[in-house]
Amino acid sequence: MLARARRSVAVIDAGEPRNAPADGVHGLLAREGMPPAELLERGRAEVRGYGGHVVSGRVAAADRAGDLFTVTLDDGRSVRARRLLVTTGLVDELPDLPGLRERWGRDVMHCPYCHGWEARDQAIGVLASGPMSVHQALLLRQWSDDVTYFAHTLPPSDEQAEQLAARGIRVVTGEVAGLEITGDRITGVRLGDGAVVARAVVAVAPRMTARAGFLTGLGLSPAAHPSGAGDHLPADAAGRTGVPGVWAAGNVTDPSAQVGGAAAAGAFAAAQINGDLVAEETARAVAAYRDERSAA
Repeated sequence: MLARARRSVAVIDAGEPRNAPADGVHGLLAREGMPPAELLERGRAEVRGYGGHVVSGRVAAADRAGDLFTVTLDDGRSVRARRLLVTTGLVDELPDLPGLRERWGRDVMHCPYCHGWEARDQAIGVLASGPMSVHQALLLRQWSDDVTYFAHTLPPSDEQAEQLAARGIRVVTGEVAGLEITGDRITGVRLGDGAVVARAVVAVAPRMTARAGFLTGLGLSPAAHPSGAGDHLPADAAGRTGVPGVWAAGNVTDPSAQVGGAAAAGAFAAAQINGDLVAEETARAVAAYRDERSAA
């Protein structure tokens, strides 16, 4: 969007998207099932096609001197810019249980709207791992009538237990020891006492951590998200953060955003940034115009 507005744009990307383990992107109109790597490469090509620069690298720090920001990469390179748009996303912190990380993005899932269709009518297990786990189980009941809630170390409250029972969701107590994996698929959830409950898909609500540590030099730090699911970089509806000149879009500020929503937020923030630059340039032009008229 900014390159189409004829702005000088540099995109710094480490090439480590959150959805990299997934087989395909879902819920993105006209790109259903596209592999994440292909979507990323197409996006890079489009940016370059409009004259934008795509820089492969990881940002280590961001600072400001006067009207300019300096973004420093971990290899020592740096980029200077008048505005920053932070779209670094987040990291999913999974419970430390055998099998979860290995099957993450495949038959271990998080978002019902991203992967619920692929898990439809299967035996689904929901591992209690955070404040949204019961909600996750109730949602997944929409896709399958065989949902089991593993209380693990977070037993449901009486009200939650009633909700689960009313929806026909079985609750299994006791700590989970790990996943049973046969070949390239999950076959069950193993409890601490050795019992195995047959499941084909496991859902987990990871703690979501914003990738924003490099912004501390600008006085920006992640804050706890109201959902209790992790942290995020606070920003207003237009993407403006608490530091003038810095915007944020996508999962770094909205942990629940899917690919389409994150892209839309980035486009909207880009329009706001361009408008902000136009206002700044107009103010300078007016000042220069007045000086010229005064001199005449």
